[in-house]
Amino acid sequence: MSLEKDIHQLVPFTSEHHKAVVNLIYTYNWTVERLKRSLDEVDITLQQFNILRILRGSKEPLSTLQIRERMLDKMSDTSRLVDRLIRKGLARKKTAASDKRLVDVTITAKGLQLLAKLDKRSKEMDDILSALTISECKTLNKLLDKLRG
Repeated sequence: MSLEKDIHQLVPFTSEHHKAVVNLIYTYNWTVERLKRSLDEVDITLQQFNILRILRGSKEPLSTLQIRERMLDKMSDTSRLVDRLIRKGLARKKTAASDKRLVDVTITAKGLQLLAKLDKRSKEMDDILSALTISECKTLNKLLDKLRG
């Protein structure tokens, strides 16, 4: 059964806005479940994956505040997530040279290897949106960015 038919059967919509919100929630859950299956194999969460990608992309060590500012999920407890990555050997932290009250977080070689392994499987993530063209994906990204304001 198609996603649209599933949604129509679940909820009587009061407006197109209502339908869009329900559609976003349903699609979010469907997407997260597919992504989580890939990450479960390497024992990291979506938020930890996001932090590792942020650390890999940074030329400099980052504070937990800087990581949080770059994260997609602003509700995350960044310090707790970083500590879990450290316990897994995927990241490390040390006292910042510029301010002894701050810590610098960097990705480890093990963290880089894990991301390299996941990069090889990026087609699985791309396949989630394989029904959309590149143009449609660009439009979707613009709409979602606009929605979040």
